[in-house]
Amino acid sequence: MTARAEPWTARVLTLFPEVFPGPLGVSLAGKALENSLWALEVLDIRDFARDKHRSVDDQPFGGGPGMVMRPDVVDAALAAVEARPGPVVYLSPRGRLLDQARVRQLAAEPGVTLLCGRYEGIDQRVLDARGVEEVSVGDYLLSGGEPAALALIDAVLRLLPGVLGNEASLEEETFERGLLEYPLYTRPAEWRGREVPEVLVSGHHEKVRLWRLAEAERITQERRPDLWARYRAKRRD
Repeated sequence: MTARAEPWTARVLTLFPEVFPGPLGVSLAGKALENSLWALEVLDIRDFARDKHRSVDDQPFGGGPGMVMRPDVVDAALAAVEARPGPVVYLSPRGRLLDQARVRQLAAEPGVTLLCGRYEGIDQRVLDARGVEEVSVGDYLLSGGEPAALALIDAVLRLLPGVLGNEASLEEETFERGLLEYPLYTRPAEWRGREVPEVLVSGHHEKVRLWRLAEAERITQERRPDLWARYRAKRRD
């Protein structure tokens, strides 16, 4: 990926702006943020409420438990950033499952606007009116979209030039080749009676490469039959 004229920007619309940058403010991601390799804009959705109580939710039509985020408030928040480039993504358990292919697409964009829901969710009308993309980070429930937004941003940052510092390492990471990662070992060579596989200390780079590929294929076949089937189909093609 080539260098950018402007940093990749994550815009987050949330009821809890204090969550950000969170873990993205430390380690390599934090250093990259300080060095303007990427940018973060956080908007508090409550700032767009229209009453003195800063109300952002109401009871669902049709009854049922919980509350629903109001379309007028969410729409006003989205309107504040509608001129910014990049897709608008709502973190939702019913959305398309986030995968490495979509992460690469988002990394190629100028940035992304992430809409974080709370309560039972967001009124469907504003999602439809704004053409918001729904994305899920897994088949489980979270208390809100903020943890999912952090995960999505982190996944994108790993692909941005200069963030990791070792671009070549990305090529062998989990999912980049459609496989889970092979086992990793370091010193000491013997630990509690367990030794590092002999091939890894042989000094024979081609044998090491083939061993790692075989292990990645074995683990993927055992643990993720869905990934293995796609990997096999891609190789046949």
